[in-house]
Amino acid sequence: MNADFEELYERIRHGAIEREDALFLASNPLYLWCIADELRAKENGDIVTYVVNRNINFTNVCVGDCKFCAFRAEKEQGYMLSMDAILEKVEEAVINDATEICIQSGLHPDLEISDYCGILEGIKSQYDVHIHAFSPMEIYYVAIKSGMTEAEVLKELKSAGLGSIPGTAAEILDDSIRAIICPNKVNTAKWTEVITTAHRLGIPSTATILYGHIESLEDRINHIFKIRDIQKETGGFTEFVLLKFMRKNNELGKMVDRSVSSQESAIVHALARVILHPYCSNIQASWVKLGLKDVQKMLLSGANDLGGTLMEENISRLSGSPVGEYMSPDDLERLIKDAGRTPRRRNTLYELL
Repeated sequence: MNADFEELYERIRHGAIEREDALFLASNPLYLWCIADELRAKENGDIVTYVVNRNINFTNVCVGDCKFCAFRAEKEQGYMLSMDAILEKVEEAVINDATEICIQSGLHPDLEISDYCGILEGIKSQYDVHIHAFSPMEIYYVAIKSGMTEAEVLKELKSAGLGSIPGTAAEILDDSIRAIICPNKVNTAKWTEVITTAHRLGIPSTATILYGHIESLEDRINHIFKIRDIQKETGGFTEFVLLKFMRKNNELGKMVDRSVSSQESAIVHALARVILHPYCSNIQASWVKLGLKDVQKMLLSGANDLGGTLMEENISRLSGSPVGEYMSPDDLERLIKDAGRTPRRRNTLYELL
């Protein structure tokens, strides 16, 4: 290793990597993957984690207009689950050893804070399960609909039983890109404000990126650095989740004339590991987005977690996910073992069970 590489490696080890370093590593993928895998081994060993959870999308009615979404529907054509239907899904999940219920849905024009708190209270009154729910966009929307601040909404939700929030709605944290792919969604500053407010109130979250559409490599790198800055400030992210863009049945897919190779996915997963070291030690690869063969490759590129069993997954499925809606714990463990790693079940906050 020459002096320049040694200096770069020292910066990576001390969490001081810069954007120019990341661009250099992306153009030298073999070196990047080697470093990412080494950091993964030091931070996580050979353990690859997963959570037994269930997704519940309680409504697909949405006033949004995100170009990458194939899930939303107008009020007249959409659905809204009753509380009994939600509880039936929770019951099925708990019977199957789920420790997490993940709730995300469309932005329904008729719902306010009492409706969201009612869902949380209804579940928590009957089941001892962690509720991971409501993206920053949903929280922002509920605040507007209810005449409240985001902080007030988060406090109400936490009192009602909210355990953590998904860091979705981030897509790419660049307002010039957001103006094209999700013009009426929260901007970068508001997403950051909601997330940091949640962290300040003791509500942890995930962080995400949506890659593989109109963004550039530089945009991906800038996004990950923004996540690093937040994590250095709050320490509230439990994981960084990489989501490959699914291009079927949505408007953005018609605008994008390229597909994402497994090598490209491996590079962005490895960049996440290297840039976020040592501030965020959990890098999650999505079997729903990548498919089973490619998600195993990410375990060689810095990833140490495969997300959840899901039991029900509508959003990616409608945009062309190549795999099903459910992965049993046995299947997830087999997938991990076949990649030469040790599977371990975890809870939402990454405590091993």
